[in-house]
Amino acid sequence: MQQEVVLALLAKEPSHGYQLRARLRQALGPIGEAMNAGQVYVVLTRLEKAGLVTTERPELATGPAAAPTADRKTYALTPKGQQRVAEWMTEVSWPKPDLTEFHLKLVAAAAAGLADPLSIVDTQRRELLRRLREAQRAAMAEPDGAEAGLLLEGIVLRLQADLRWLEACERSWTTRRSTS
Repeated sequence: MQQEVVLALLAKEPSHGYQLRARLRQALGPIGEAMNAGQVYVVLTRLEKAGLVTTERPELATGPAAAPTADRKTYALTPKGQQRVAEWMTEVSWPKPDLTEFHLKLVAAAAAGLADPLSIVDTQRRELLRRLREAQRAAMAEPDGAEAGLLLEGIVLRLQADLRWLEACERSWTTRRSTS
């Protein structure tokens, strides 16, 4: 998980770790379900060591009316953390598909005679189709307007684009085979 995501969630208001995790799970839908519960706390510890967040523990209440959660840490942004969030918001980034590694796998398999590139493409296609079905099912299960629905739609579109690219790989390797 990117540290900047946690910082951005803290930009609204100081929060407990469990509150941050709940907001992440809501934003990510079924993808957030797989998130390790301790992952948020690992990130928060790193952010604290880097001076991007501070922690506060409320004074412990005493007596029978004391809340059992009174000793939980509250995390808040430092000025350095606020600056990092502002910088992150202006950065332009896009997920980078790992197509280079797959392409090199095809080239190496063919050059060394280790495997048929078309067989590798077919295996990859089956896996992408499996992932596409899962993502489509998850997207359909999300209520209209859910934040996670938009994320799942992006995953579906990326998988569809990767499948089209695999079709191009298959055409290219079929042409190479026929001209050899």
